[in-house]
Amino acid sequence: MDKFDLISPLDYRYAHGKYSDFLGENARVRYQARVEAALAKALVRQGVCSAKIAGEIAKAAAKVRASEVYAEEAKIKHDVRALANVIRNKVPKEARPFVHFGATSYDIVDTASALRYKDTTLKLLLPELKKLQKTWIKIALREKATVQVGRTHGQFASPITFGFFMAGYVNRLGDRISSLQWCAENLKGKFSGAVGAYNATSLIVKDPLKLEADIMGELSLKASLHSTQIVEPESLEDLMHCVMSCFAVLANFADDMRHLQRSEISEVAESFGSRQVGSSTMPHKRNPINFENVKSLYKQFMPRMTTIYLDAVSEHQRDLTNSASARFIPELYAGLLVSTERLQKVSENLVVDRKSMKENFSRASGSIIAEPLYMLLASKGHTNAHEAVRLLTLKAGKSGEKISMLALASPELRPYMAKFSKKELQLIDNPEKYTGLSVKKTVQVCAYWKKKLGR
Repeated sequence: MDKFDLISPLDYRYAHGKYSDFLGENARVRYQARVEAALAKALVRQGVCSAKIAGEIAKAAAKVRASEVYAEEAKIKHDVRALANVIRNKVPKEARPFVHFGATSYDIVDTASALRYKDTTLKLLLPELKKLQKTWIKIALREKATVQVGRTHGQFASPITFGFFMAGYVNRLGDRISSLQWCAENLKGKFSGAVGAYNATSLIVKDPLKLEADIMGELSLKASLHSTQIVEPESLEDLMHCVMSCFAVLANFADDMRHLQRSEISEVAESFGSRQVGSSTMPHKRNPINFENVKSLYKQFMPRMTTIYLDAVSEHQRDLTNSASARFIPELYAGLLVSTERLQKVSENLVVDRKSMKENFSRASGSIIAEPLYMLLASKGHTNAHEAVRLLTLKAGKSGEKISMLALASPELRPYMAKFSKKELQLIDNPEKYTGLSVKKTVQVCAYWKKKLGR
């Protein structure tokens, strides 16, 4: 099939083939088959079947393809029973009774999903996120002393450094990486039957709980303490919340970089290839396409969290209202993976325009000195320093004079200014020194996450 005949842009435009080992339909079937194999191995420990039979089932399960299961499902109209039938058809007659023995469909489906999303998170997503984190740490430390004007509400605020700016995202991403790891390792599986009360397995083994524990042990999963026909949804819900909140960090970073690339700000820029075209009509354009793409993907996938929350509600011991919607979960992973890899590439080649940062800072320096001036005046005993400096800012806005010069010339403020130390007076005239703990905090944050994430 021509990939351009596919419907989803993830398939023909964004997602890479390497995702399919975890997120494709063959992967979904393969993970379910692994649970069937784990069941057979656990039955051996309970003395229900021989190791030879379990080996035959495991060997057959490893060969199952989605195309076979779909062909069988077309005949019998049940996907999990179709999987069981395909495996049964690949094993000797004496092994057939023990395929899917004692299982209900969602013993297989929910357990396979937990295993699949655990592997997706730990083996596919986290390595990419850690690679991006490493790049951001490198930028933060490199730019730890690069002075930048801080901005709040889109207005000039107090001085920071660009490294400090980056350290904020290092910290946010690091927190999400840690949470993703915890949530992935906390995913639950189950083998408790049609209503969760171990009815069927109570007929075939002496200790159904031990059977369940053995199956989960084969798969390196935790068993749900209490399940119905399905695993309680909160562990998967928590994981997907972490996936989407991580996506939000990337989207926020992309949005900030996009704005810093605006023509009138021009403090950073995406690298631009020699043959790259920015506009179909304006040859001069160099658009922040990668940053915009990440924000656009986030807008597409973030609302799907509503479906995750809706899927947490199931009537009594089970209804089927999540059976279709849950199949779209891999797309949330794919969207985040695409965005992570895109940001990794653009961050590695991010152009930091220190000259523009300095020019923007110079434009802001006349006004951003207001905060340290106010704080110092108050520390010298002025009882209404904030108002006094606010009035100076209005005067400076009209006259174009520097606030520091107006303060020195003010009869009202002169007695307080006389108490300023030499260092404090220099600070008023050199706002680039007023960066607080920007450098120290940048180093601290980067060191923390380097150690935490093992780099």
